[in-house]
Amino acid sequence: MDRETLLTLGVLGLASLGGCLATVFAAGGQKPDRPIPNAWRLVEPVTYENLSVFPVVSHQGVETTGFVTLDEALASCDAVVTEQGGDIIRRTRDGRPIRDSYPVGGPSVNQLVLINRGSKPLVLLAGELVSGGKHDRVIAKDRIVAPGAPPLPLDVFCVEHGRWSSGSQFAAAKVMVHPSVREKAAVDQKQTEVWAAVRSGTTAKAAPGAATAAPPRISMENIDAAIAGEGRTESYAKLYQSRSVGVPIESFVEEVQRRFARATSNLKAEHVVGVVVAYGGEVAWSDIFASPALFERYWPKLLRSYVVEALARPQLKEHASLDDAREFLRPLQGRENVESEPGVYRWRQVTQGHYAEIELEALRPISVTLHRLKIHRTS
Repeated sequence: MDRETLLTLGVLGLASLGGCLATVFAAGGQKPDRPIPNAWRLVEPVTYENLSVFPVVSHQGVETTGFVTLDEALASCDAVVTEQGGDIIRRTRDGRPIRDSYPVGGPSVNQLVLINRGSKPLVLLAGELVSGGKHDRVIAKDRIVAPGAPPLPLDVFCVEHGRWSSGSQFAAAKVMVHPSVREKAAVDQKQTEVWAAVRSGTTAKAAPGAATAAPPRISMENIDAAIAGEGRTESYAKLYQSRSVGVPIESFVEEVQRRFARATSNLKAEHVVGVVVAYGGEVAWSDIFASPALFERYWPKLLRSYVVEALARPQLKEHASLDDAREFLRPLQGRENVESEPGVYRWRQVTQGHYAEIELEALRPISVTLHRLKIHRTS
């Protein structure tokens, strides 16, 4: 990518706030069909075993401190998540407590209630885990919840079998489910497929010639042992806590993080805003954010999720190239589905063949695409 192309993309970005994140391709500078608010480029990947992580960097940035993440809001009690039919305490502007019970009815596996009682819009990403209540759940879809909004019926998926008891409140788990599970939540939107992905580890199909690859380091038997643990509950979160998987997940994470930090330490005027992820020679996933600060807030749990997926897939020796990653990021031209809440957010999904891309655009306090996700679907 030459200097002139990057400067051109930067000018276009300043003139196009509120559009989608830029896609920078190989020589030729092909433009995507949608506006470009932020010039960014891919750099050489960080590789470790069968995982390759391509940093996405930008010399521009959007101010995103006006938004709060789910983990931050739950930790500060600015957000409350509870079972349907449970009580939620919120306060008026003058501090008077109001007790809500919303909506009418008892607890539901696939719906919780959320209230944002903070002062900032609350960002939710599909695949984020909340822990507690009757059992652990993951967020079903990217969205934004305005401050002061009424209690929200929140679509979720179960990732814990066997427990339907205890309290009604949820806490931040600081966990993002790994890509195979996240795909089933974000795109397929089916509870049975979400749980099947939890139990299988990965839903990726073996590629031609993959029979000669080393087997996954986390097997289905390892996963069964890890999530079952003691008692009658089977919880996804145990994958990150238990040694039963037989693999030191944190050691893998620490090594990738060390290499990633070293590879991105000399970017000068550029900063990391996202990543493209490949397993073996297959580019499979990308998470790109509106600012370096927002990326950094999600990066620790995203990295751990990518590592679990890598360990659950066959250990292939080949690695995807920079051109493969650029090709992966070409905008799709398939079927489009748009949902929105006026004055709050717009959610857009495009599917084409085995690919899906999802964009979450905030409409206030600024108009900006906060998160862009692209998936090479496993089914």
